[in-house]
Amino acid sequence: MTKLRLKSKITIGVLFLFLMLLLVSILGYYYLDRVNRGSRAILEDNYESVEYTRNMLRTLDSWGQAPFSSQQEFEANLVKQEKNVTEPGEGAPTQSIRKRYGSLKNGDSSQLQAIKKDLFAVMEVNMKAIVNKNEAAMETADKALLYIAIISGVCFLLGVTFVYNFPGYIADPIHKLTEGIRGIAEKKYEQRLYFKSGDEFGELAAAFNTMAQKLDEYEHSNLARILFEKQRAEAVISSLKDATIGLDNQNTILFANNEALQLLGVPDKELVGKAAGEAAQRNDLLKFLLEKGPGGPIKIVVNNRESFFMREAVDIFHEKEKIGYVIILKNITAFKEQDLAKTHFIATISHELKTPLAATDFSLKLLDDERTGPLLPEQKELLDGIRNDNRRMIRMVSELLDFSKVESGNIQLQIQPVKPRQIVQYALDTVNKQAAGKQVNIRATLPPDPVQISADAEKSAWVLVNLLTNAIRYSAPGAEVELDVLATGTGALHFSVRDHGKGIDPAFRNKIFERFFQVPGADDAKGSGLGLAIAKEFIEAQGGSIGVESEPGKGSRFWFSLPLYRS
Repeated sequence: MTKLRLKSKITIGVLFLFLMLLLVSILGYYYLDRVNRGSRAILEDNYESVEYTRNMLRTLDSWGQAPFSSQQEFEANLVKQEKNVTEPGEGAPTQSIRKRYGSLKNGDSSQLQAIKKDLFAVMEVNMKAIVNKNEAAMETADKALLYIAIISGVCFLLGVTFVYNFPGYIADPIHKLTEGIRGIAEKKYEQRLYFKSGDEFGELAAAFNTMAQKLDEYEHSNLARILFEKQRAEAVISSLKDATIGLDNQNTILFANNEALQLLGVPDKELVGKAAGEAAQRNDLLKFLLEKGPGGPIKIVVNNRESFFMREAVDIFHEKEKIGYVIILKNITAFKEQDLAKTHFIATISHELKTPLAATDFSLKLLDDERTGPLLPEQKELLDGIRNDNRRMIRMVSELLDFSKVESGNIQLQIQPVKPRQIVQYALDTVNKQAAGKQVNIRATLPPDPVQISADAEKSAWVLVNLLTNAIRYSAPGAEVELDVLATGTGALHFSVRDHGKGIDPAFRNKIFERFFQVPGADDAKGSGLGLAIAKEFIEAQGGSIGVESEPGKGSRFWFSLPLYRS
């Protein structure tokens, strides 16, 4: 036996409602038409006859006053009445009226009362017919109302039953299917659907049950392998020497190895599976690691010993879709200790070299004194070369000492209100001789307002001297160096040194402030590559910023900004 499809059931239900509505409409139309026909028959057959007889009675009452007009009106209504004889017993009085009317026209006035009697007889027949037909019409109307009420009530009950049950017939399987899908999403593969209908819902339930069975089989067949892979992954993560924390896209902590748990100071059960934001509220180190701040060494005290780590975040992708990320803390304590030892070594060597270099410079001055005896031109040329090399060595040793102080954190700053004019004037006085020797003109622009900055005057002047020295060095003879000091409107004062030299290639622009870096092609004998690195440390230590703008062939503009003094 073929079972109805869901589409066929819906079509039958809608067709059933349509047929009930059509039946009520046809029945109402039928009975309304019957009542209308009865009313029209009363008007056409009886009411007009009564109207004709009434008109003839009125003419008989005025017969003697205007015989001619009364006669015409009477004959016209009599002709109409003879054409409208529709009721039994109406024809004989009408014929009698015609016969008696002929005698009345011939002058027999005794026929008036007999004609009136016949007219009343015609009127009475029609009045009785009107009453009978009206009663029949009322009976028909009552019967129509009864039938329509019964059929409408039946249709209403069937329609309400259909409307109440049919949505549930459609919605209940969909609701059960939705619950089943949710169960499958939660890995409840034992879910099954049972629909008794043999329509599309039954087929859908069968397909769902097959899918759930296959998923259940797949889950159990791969469970052991998945557990093995999980244990192996946990073993690999635990064996990592670097502290490692894994998170998914929703910032849920997936794993943390023993090193990470030891650094955070929390047990595994209080971390793994928890939301990172929730766990970070109880752990400052985790909160710091989750923040994507600037990179740099992180100092963490472990077992009463300072250790240094580098934070690294690595995104994890699966089929080009990011599924999470891993935070790795690399222990750089050994490298930090080596770097500190290197800094101390440089400071010690630089300090030890500074004394003999200063003594050598003093000895060179004595040799250059004419009181010790004249020098041959060749001897004086050698003496000048030795003096230049010695001074370059003294300058390099001084820079190394400054840099070692910066690296070790022993730099001493004297932050106080300073007028920018003092820093600029000191820098100009220092480089004037060098600028004059190369015929370079320095044009300085100062702010008109008597502003002050919060800075270390000596360190800031050292930075400005370094920038001016570099600008003079890379400027052509007769060129101009622009020194501008302007307020930025953001609570800082902007110092800018611009030259019109050969500029810096974009590939090296980001490395210009790194230690020991020198632009390829520059005169390496002129510096140590530490000046800009020290300048950067000095400015940033005072809460300022430093940078460079340059294009090859168009010169360079080095700038730094320092905060304005606020009382």
